[in-house]
Amino acid sequence: MYAVNRERLIAEFMELVQIDSLSRDERRMADALTEKLTALGVEVVEDNAGEKVGGNAGNLICTLPGDASKPTILFTCHMDTVAPGTGIKPQRHADRITSDGTTVLGADDKAGVAGLIEMVRVLKEEQMNHGTIVLFLTIGEESGLLGARNADWDRVPKADMGFAFDSNGPIGQVVTKSTAQKRLEIVVHGKLAHAGVNPEAGISAINVASRAVSRMKLGRVSPNTTANIGSFHGGAKATNVVVDRVEILAEARSFVLEELDVQVQHMVAAFEGAAQDANTTVEIQVLEQYSNMYHEEEAPVVQAAFKAIRALDFTPSTMSSGGGSDANVLNGRGIPTCNLAIGYEKIHTVDEFIRLDDLENAARLMVAITQSV
Repeated sequence: MYAVNRERLIAEFMELVQIDSLSRDERRMADALTEKLTALGVEVVEDNAGEKVGGNAGNLICTLPGDASKPTILFTCHMDTVAPGTGIKPQRHADRITSDGTTVLGADDKAGVAGLIEMVRVLKEEQMNHGTIVLFLTIGEESGLLGARNADWDRVPKADMGFAFDSNGPIGQVVTKSTAQKRLEIVVHGKLAHAGVNPEAGISAINVASRAVSRMKLGRVSPNTTANIGSFHGGAKATNVVVDRVEILAEARSFVLEELDVQVQHMVAAFEGAAQDANTTVEIQVLEQYSNMYHEEEAPVVQAAFKAIRALDFTPSTMSSGGGSDANVLNGRGIPTCNLAIGYEKIHTVDEFIRLDDLENAARLMVAITQSV
């Protein structure tokens, strides 16, 4: 049931991973997909997200018209890969595909993209009835969901539900809960002085920032919430200068929005308090990166995924994730979206691989979803 052309799919995947498409450099990938999908009768529109984030391509918003009496469903995958991801040479083995060991493979997320192309082919070849289908193929996901966060949403058709195919784990696993994230960009100001001649005339921004960080709850703050200082930079190589500026990047994540707000306020207060104690100032910018994702198992989008998974004789299950994906952004935009596992493993490493069976079953699952709503 829901058969796909296994060899055609494998060949498609092998071709796509050899197209260089690091974040902000997805032009060749976007052009290749536009050509492929247009030839299959899919309307493809490219937005201007690339211009907003300093990239050379935008998101592809692709529409396959269908039965107007059925729900409109959206599938999303991302076009970009992480480094080292140029000159990928995929290696086909008896049961899996790997890179040659010098780069990532790019199954994250070109396994998903290849599956969607195969899905469109199967729907047309089998003349299967389906609702309108939107393929939202994004740039810059690996660099902080840049494409989805900067999409031209006026061009994205309103979908009744969405399905991201961008999670590791076995086929059948559905991510229904993931964290919201806020980013903090902080500049702590001090006062320059000679560290050996008159240090008392200066204010060390490093000391102020360090006191602030020492007051914070960081790491696993609660079962729902995490926080981290990702970058702490100030001064140069000279040791005889009281440093007058420190720049810090930090983040907080939580499954619960109220807890996220409390944690961010706590971090802001720590910096403001330390600056006040030292009679200096601090600049703090809080940026909302993406909203959380939360679906009960009874939610229609989850039940549609479960129905499709069972149709393939897999056992559905739900999981939560402390990371974000384009599904978070879609949920924040009012499109109920869950993220489905497609089986790739050891992503973001040169040992990344995907099993041939998982590649095939992910594509079969995409076809099944079009019939489950």
